[in-house]
Amino acid sequence: MRLTIHLDTFDRVNPMAFVILWLDEETRRWSREGHMGLELPEWGSLHVDCGNTLVCGPHDSMPCCVLEGLDLNAESGPFEGETGRAQWCSDAGKTLITGHWHVQCVDNERTQPEDGIFAADDSE
Repeated sequence: MRLTIHLDTFDRVNPMAFVILWLDEETRRWSREGHMGLELPEWGSLHVDCGNTLVCGPHDSMPCCVLEGLDLNAESGPFEGETGRAQWCSDAGKTLITGHWHVQCVDNERTQPEDGIFAADDSE
């Protein structure tokens, strides 16, 4: 399952700040599809902890953002329109900045990407 997640309302950073992420539930990777006002790497890994999804960089397990209540391990799975609170934590040493996430699209197709981040082998 692939999800398109929209993160927004991080007003303390920038009133127009947003990020659109593409999450691949199977590979536990994400890619940044669009953004403004929030800095994230182009891709990274996903981890689930206590029913929350941790959006981490490509080579570490420190979260850039925590999607509270987005449980990729839940049997019922995320659904289009589902919403929750996002905690922006990519600015090390600063307090968490609260925003929101919502699922824009759920894609249940099992297709192999031809190129890009998710086509890379696992030796990275």
